[in-house]
Amino acid sequence: MRLTQLRLATMTTNSAKTRILKAITSGVLCVLLGSTATQAQVTGGQHAFEYLRLSNSAHVSASGGISIANPGEDISFALQNPSMMRPGLHNELQLSYNNFYADIKVMNLAYGYHSQKINTSFLLGVQYLNYGSFTQTDDKGNINGSFKANDYAITLGASRQYLEHWRYGASLKLANSTLEQYKATALLADIGINYYDTSSLWDFGVTAKNMGIMLQKYNPNNTAEPMPFDLQLGVSRKFKHLPLRLFATLHHLYQWDVRYNNPADLSGTNALGQNDTTVDNDSHFADKLFRHFIFGAEITLGKRLVVTGSYNYMQRKEMALSTRPGLAGFAFGAGLYLNKFQVHYGRTFYHVSGPYNELSFTMAFNKLIGIGKGGEKIHWNTEYPDWE
Repeated sequence: MRLTQLRLATMTTNSAKTRILKAITSGVLCVLLGSTATQAQVTGGQHAFEYLRLSNSAHVSASGGISIANPGEDISFALQNPSMMRPGLHNELQLSYNNFYADIKVMNLAYGYHSQKINTSFLLGVQYLNYGSFTQTDDKGNINGSFKANDYAITLGASRQYLEHWRYGASLKLANSTLEQYKATALLADIGINYYDTSSLWDFGVTAKNMGIMLQKYNPNNTAEPMPFDLQLGVSRKFKHLPLRLFATLHHLYQWDVRYNNPADLSGTNALGQNDTTVDNDSHFADKLFRHFIFGAEITLGKRLVVTGSYNYMQRKEMALSTRPGLAGFAFGAGLYLNKFQVHYGRTFYHVSGPYNELSFTMAFNKLIGIGKGGEKIHWNTEYPDWE
């Protein structure tokens, strides 16, 4: 059963540059407003490498599983949107552990480095999933041994500043999946744009994720499976005189209707006015709209403690039981910011059967490992402003 869940669970001048950014932004908005797909599709289980959609840290989990427009001091956000990588995250190292469902172990690493010489911020990310051991049997149930399954992805990204408030970035991912004797490899890319105003404290982010190709297929004789592409838009606002940040994230913006196509939900009348469970007379406009949204808030208590809560509408609609919905779709977490390190905890409720927990530990890598006088040449211990 875990293996089945794996496959289901498992993309000039300044004026000229300004026109380019405006064109990119306008193009994204056109996609958001003009997407008119009419066929309802199941968003999960259609692609290979679905694990790339999983959260990469406790803070991201507490934010609803996606966070592309939060300027907080957390390097895991740069893996969500490569344009969020910046000088202030120089030499920041984060390790995350997620005790996922069915004894699946999920581990993530993120590291950032800023090169002052070329004014570029770099990012390294490693994601690893261990699904454990499985009993191998033949078609008659005879045990022939055991096998293992695991996935991993290695990400390299870079980001640069543009004008006063803009950043742009891109990352490449090498993803691998091993399911018993079947292996697959893919090369994917993310691109992102971020706008952050340090005066008004508004942050906007746009990112296109998991665009790529399959380099090695699970079965060479089959057609390559599609990648888990997503187009996302995020916005957040922190209030100057309140310890509060509100945020909203929109996902699957390349397709309007992402409702689960369940015949049991159909209840309508045909042309003769007769009840027909194969007909649905309801447009479900509100349901289709809000399935693209994640809402959340962060509250800062004192100077060092941040509490996060979020609501993922689509996750709740797809995972909650009609008779016992529980807290499906909700996520909560807290972060403790100390001088040399951070600790984040996230708790996500997918289903009434129980939540999963995630823990992230972030530290200043240069404070752990010194490299002597040579470090001065590469600015190993340099502290850069987080946002200019």
